[in-house]
Amino acid sequence: MAERSDPFERLLDEAARAGTYPGAAWAVGDARTTLSSGAVGLLDPAHPGAPTRPDTLFDVASLTKVLAVWAVVGTLVDAGKLDLSAPLGSYWPEVADRPLAGATAHHLLTHTAGLPLRANLRHLYGSDPQDVRDGVLAEPLRHRPGEAVAYTDRAALVLGYLAEHLTRQPLPRLARDRVWTPLAMTETRYGPLPAEARERCAPTEYDEESGAPLRGTVHDFSARLLGGACGIAGVFTTAADIGRFLRHLLVPVPGTFSAEWTAASLRVRTGRLVPPRGLFWHPAPGTAPAEDVWAHFGFTGTALWVSPARGRWAVLLTNRLRLTRDPGPLARVRDGFRALAFV
Repeated sequence: MAERSDPFERLLDEAARAGTYPGAAWAVGDARTTLSSGAVGLLDPAHPGAPTRPDTLFDVASLTKVLAVWAVVGTLVDAGKLDLSAPLGSYWPEVADRPLAGATAHHLLTHTAGLPLRANLRHLYGSDPQDVRDGVLAEPLRHRPGEAVAYTDRAALVLGYLAEHLTRQPLPRLARDRVWTPLAMTETRYGPLPAEARERCAPTEYDEESGAPLRGTVHDFSARLLGGACGIAGVFTTAADIGRFLRHLLVPVPGTFSAEWTAASLRVRTGRLVPPRGLFWHPAPGTAPAEDVWAHFGFTGTALWVSPARGRWAVLLTNRLRLTRDPGPLARVRDGFRALAFV
């Protein structure tokens, strides 16, 4: 077999052959164009005749927090509809007499609000979406806002609820109208996917109820509980669409979140607290904030990076969860991929 000339393709193909994931799609670019892109491996090892393709749709898991929640919040800040420093209880009646009243949107975006960590929402609050919402917003805080950094999915869930309160529109519509449509992200949507889209969707892990891999239905149990669409997870997209999103961070497109919002987010906003955080972004593992490589990862095996100073962006989508929950092998591939992308 001829040696692959693209270093990204060599790295990712070797990892697929080693069983790190069934398949992967990637794109790397700058402010003007895509410099490298492609796909390796299989959609599903149970079906060796179906390769992963550049237009394969992936359940991007926590990348939803950036592609939908962070971006929508940015449009609200730009429009003057959201003051990041105002206590939530001062303008959101639903939390006025609850523990979150003294926290701010800035606390939520930096994971310093003191919210409880990830938990089984169904076990805590039942299966009714309104009961889940009431329970999440009434939960006691772990510590006072601003005292510590602790990543929690609940921050994105609450910010999604907040965006819906401020606009009286559901989060999927907000993301579509305010972000994805202006950026021509035509492949990006919340699930569940229609039948024709499921055919080119990479499956994730087995569903306990059906005994088959989830395909076109969000993996995250909390998002499924809430109908497949919330601030935590639920978005399906392609590497090319995420490339369009990330290029916007370098060269803004009129009509969506601004360059000012991006600049405010891609810098340390947690002071001396550790680990350092921007606004829903964090310094890429293996780098320091001064190196200006910012990242966000998804549990299903997805990742994106951007560096305004270097004028580069990168996205890597895999369905490693189809094979394993062990994050170690993919972490090493991500480190190698990031090093190649941001030389």
